[in-house]
Amino acid sequence: MTNDQSIENHSKRSSGKPLLVAIAVAVLGVLGMLIVDHGSWNKPKVQTAAMAHYSTTGEAARAVGAVVAPTEPKPQLEPDAPGPKPVHPADPETH
Repeated sequence: MTNDQSIENHSKRSSGKPLLVAIAVAVLGVLGMLIVDHGSWNKPKVQTAAMAHYSTTGEAARAVGAVVAPTEPKPQLEPDAPGPKPVHPADPETH
């Protein structure tokens, strides 16, 4: 008799409602992302170089008053990095 009661209690306890809710939330989330990302209002507007106002980023920056300057060159000798030095082989000729 105890075997029959455990089967009945187990069938009453295992409700699949949380699983169904989780699946529904996941499906709605994926559908929402697909609609937002691939909607007809979200199409890229591709322009040719002739249609675009500026052909380079530098030209566009200069048009709004920005100063475009080259980056500073790196120094020839860089300081040693902090931390342990790399290990050199005991016999350099075997290298």
